[in-house]
Amino acid sequence: MNYRYSKRLDSFSSSAVREILKLTQRKSIISFAGGLPAEEHFPVAAIGEAFQRVLAAGNKALQYGLTEGYLPLRESICKWMARKGTKVTPDDMLLTTGSQQAIDLLTRIYIDPGDVILVEKPTYLSALQVFRSYGAVLVSVDTDEDGMVLDDLAAKLKEHRPKLVYVIPTFSNPTGKAWSLERRQGVLAQCRAADALILEDDPYGELKFGDASVTYPSLFSLDQHPQGSCVVYTSTFSKTAAPALRTGWVMADPDIIRHMARAKQAADLHSSSLDQQILHQLMEHYDLEGHIEFVRKEYEARMRQMAELLSEQQWPGVTWNEPKGGMFFWLELPESVDSAKLLQTAVDLGVAFVPGVSFFADGTGHNTMRLNFTHNDFDGTIVGMQRLNQAMESVLVK
Repeated sequence: MNYRYSKRLDSFSSSAVREILKLTQRKSIISFAGGLPAEEHFPVAAIGEAFQRVLAAGNKALQYGLTEGYLPLRESICKWMARKGTKVTPDDMLLTTGSQQAIDLLTRIYIDPGDVILVEKPTYLSALQVFRSYGAVLVSVDTDEDGMVLDDLAAKLKEHRPKLVYVIPTFSNPTGKAWSLERRQGVLAQCRAADALILEDDPYGELKFGDASVTYPSLFSLDQHPQGSCVVYTSTFSKTAAPALRTGWVMADPDIIRHMARAKQAADLHSSSLDQQILHQLMEHYDLEGHIEFVRKEYEARMRQMAELLSEQQWPGVTWNEPKGGMFFWLELPESVDSAKLLQTAVDLGVAFVPGVSFFADGTGHNTMRLNFTHNDFDGTIVGMQRLNQAMESVLVK
């Protein structure tokens, strides 16, 4: 048989990095690579009780559901998001198989081959893969500690007339940065004036560290919403409850939601209604907010441990910034260091990370890397950093 694959398959081409990361599944490897939450803190008992309550309701719990998602869960999410200054109804929302599907569905209905998407430099690598699979032209916008650089954004909005601007303004992946209010307002104003839709990805917003009085309002909440909003907002339960429940949500103008639902019908009819019912039970009968606060404190402790370990290393020319939330440290190495090659050495020594080039739409960033601090316990992190130090010493000139 001559298999005649589509040209789109080329956008999913493998890479040496991806092949190396397969090795990290070995038990001997301490991985700082994946964006994994700590499974020892999953609310296992509460999820089990929620599952039993769902099944106690009868066989209908196992039936097909609505494409838009389980209505009681959408209602609970509306109440949850009201804490963040959003006022939406279930009709302004679609439940998805993680926020990753929300990125895919919006791109599917909004982007034609050749359309320009502006992205942060750097940005989430899997979003780049989605955009490329639909033939989008990706253009990077410079960033600093406060977010997208407004002058560079203005220039690229004018030059490229993008259809979409993809951003992670709160504890971004991979850098852990949080945009200032001024930048949030500036990006919102510029994109609205340029008629460029914003896709705001917010998987880490609940994982805030430091001063509890500091708030980071979503772009969606700062804009008129939901009718006529220039922002599509997506988030997920993967980082706060459990990734295996595979439930995210997207909020936008009802017309956008309607078209995304049409696309979802063609993809999978609906996401797991059983998972959605379990999450609804968690939101109604479990202190999910208290659980998130516990996890947030645990992750902050792990972040501070890694920050201290990084401070102890004698790595000339290596810089990093302490994240304000989320799951990652972002390191910049000397220009002479290729972090993809460094990864090979690190894996041989029993530790893994993600080389930074995958997060750059323009192919730069060969001398950067991302470290996850949430998955390993304190002892594992110490051993992992010792191994990483060995790898670093093999490539850094003192």
